[in-house]
Amino acid sequence: MWFYEKKLQYPVRVSTCNPTLAKYLIEQYGGADGELAAALRYMNQRYTIPDPVVGLLNDIATEELSHLEMIATMVYKLTKDATPQQMRDAGLGDHYANHDSALFYHNAAGVPFTASYIQAKGDPIADLYEDIAAEEKARATYQWIINMSDDPDLNDGLRFLREREIVHSQRFREAVEIIIEDRGKKTIF
Repeated sequence: MWFYEKKLQYPVRVSTCNPTLAKYLIEQYGGADGELAAALRYMNQRYTIPDPVVGLLNDIATEELSHLEMIATMVYKLTKDATPQQMRDAGLGDHYANHDSALFYHNAAGVPFTASYIQAKGDPIADLYEDIAAEEKARATYQWIINMSDDPDLNDGLRFLREREIVHSQRFREAVEIIIEDRGKKTIF
């Protein structure tokens, strides 16, 4: 069960309307390595992960949902004052035609979110290495978006998200070590 506090995990500020930047950022909303895929992946994997680390998956999955909320807020703020022509010029004409300014789970190329983004093998080590890779891919994507952005306010929030991906990767690496150590003591399968 969750308790929702009506505030973002980190403040989201945007300097100007920028639908082009929103188009890139939507990759982290509905893309394969985005926040929705991560949250769903970890929530799903927690059922086959050993007890010593199941809480970690719950915690990180929940945090990923808060990151999804931050990304949605960023995209909304970047597009809320955009004209239809600005949306078209940014490559978001199809999105605008289908959804106006509503958010929709798709990647930067407009490909809709799919459950095939969510990996689960049932082997704790394989799943945790998948999770480490997912966090590192998300970190890289945040860095590339920061590299393309000239909005210092937005970049502050993006840097926060990038740093959280690093922390998650480190926590998953620690979880691998816990499971390997636990395997040495007993059979956990």
